[in-house]
Amino acid sequence: MTAIPAEAAAGRLMRREIEEQPEVVARLCDREGPAIAALGRRLRRRAPETIVLAARGTSDNAALYGRYLIETLLGIPVSLAAPSVLTVYRARLRLRRSLVIGLSQSGASPDIVEFVETARRYGARTIAVTNDAGSALSRAAHDTALLLTGRERSVAATKTYTAQLTVLSLFVAAASGRRRLTDAHADLPGCMARTFEADGRIRDIAHHWRRIDECLVTSRGYDYATAREAALKLKETCYLVAEPVSAADLLHGPIAVVDEGFPVLLIAPPGAVLPHLAALASRLRRRRAGTLIVSSDAAILRQADIPLAMPAVPDERLSPHVYVLPLQLLAYHLSRIRGHDPDHPRGLHKITRAR
Repeated sequence: MTAIPAEAAAGRLMRREIEEQPEVVARLCDREGPAIAALGRRLRRRAPETIVLAARGTSDNAALYGRYLIETLLGIPVSLAAPSVLTVYRARLRLRRSLVIGLSQSGASPDIVEFVETARRYGARTIAVTNDAGSALSRAAHDTALLLTGRERSVAATKTYTAQLTVLSLFVAAASGRRRLTDAHADLPGCMARTFEADGRIRDIAHHWRRIDECLVTSRGYDYATAREAALKLKETCYLVAEPVSAADLLHGPIAVVDEGFPVLLIAPPGAVLPHLAALASRLRRRRAGTLIVSSDAAILRQADIPLAMPAVPDERLSPHVYVLPLQLLAYHLSRIRGHDPDHPRGLHKITRAR
């Protein structure tokens, strides 16, 4: 892996944890992969009618990726839970033939724990995806899939996010019986590590964007989750008004805010949605937007005001695991350039306990 140079004390935790991600994914696949695959095979033998994913913050963006993956590969309808339905409004949901998956890196988010506990009482099968085997979330669920990231110390989550993506992709690959997708995980750590070769380029882009106050972040399909997570990181660490929007929804109104020089971050991996994203890139170019395009496709990169070339990913469905890394680095560099400490964003804590 290409080492990222050491920098000032502020942000060192976030940077170190960004660096750790290829190793984390390799360890997760090796050590927890068989247990995750067993959970997936169990789902394949006895498929639920619906699946509910319960999460907050960064974990909710991982859950959005899970929704796309489950619905496209398994054909099972997925709901992203609104925990307040149970924790505040005390509704009784019909979950007896459902699978409920709670995602929380700490396993201590009260509303996610309560949602899983209540769903289990109502007859749902439950799985916890967490970094702590002894957490309240793990105790609340029938089964647990561990992230194995080691302690994440920076408030801005990085390695736990890609670990959650990996748990979900391993789980769904096994549940769908797609051995090629399972095997493609072996190439992920090397592919993730190659993104660090663009560190200098990303730092230059951060300098170019250092004075912006707002931007749109967009993609479609599996990487809509990447757009949401990138926007969250820019909000958390740089204090930007970074608005994530689906590339399809962007054309239904939000594009009206885009005029000459307006910053738009477009995440465009090769795959089924690339033709739509290429058409959007062309439209943004005609509007003279300040478009940063992240892709390994040479044609769409030529549409960019600022191109950021990516390594090829072994499978479109694994592109979120890779494409989020340079965007984490962008948030890190931009935060530091603007004089902030991305390890300790103002007003935020590692575990959010509000219901």
